[in-house]
Amino acid sequence: MILITSNAAKQLVYVQYFGRVKPEDFQTTREEFLAQVRAMKPGFRLLADLSQLESMNVACAPELGQMMTRVAEAGIGRVLRVIPDPKKDIGMNILAAFRYRGGPRPITCDTLAEAVKVLAL
Repeated sequence: MILITSNAAKQLVYVQYFGRVKPEDFQTTREEFLAQVRAMKPGFRLLADLSQLESMNVACAPELGQMMTRVAEAGIGRVLRVIPDPKKDIGMNILAAFRYRGGPRPITCDTLAEAVKVLAL
């Protein structure tokens, strides 16, 4: 499952992944995600929380890449990821290298509390 929320005042889009994520999870949340990204101003921030992720199907890579492309096109200013277990980094560094060309370098945090401090929320 994927949960997407945002806070326009803080210019923050928050994406949280739960359990075993499949391509269908991306497809059912795509429009909601795009609507929330469109509501942001250039320079907005994205926080991706993988702390509750058990696994992500390899077939999700194209969908995840498309999400990254959309935020890059919308003018993303900062990308933070919460990945407490390095084994759960599902190739985001590789996807980010191609999708965020010339854009922000993602910051990876071990905990959500650490990410909140970095974002100064």
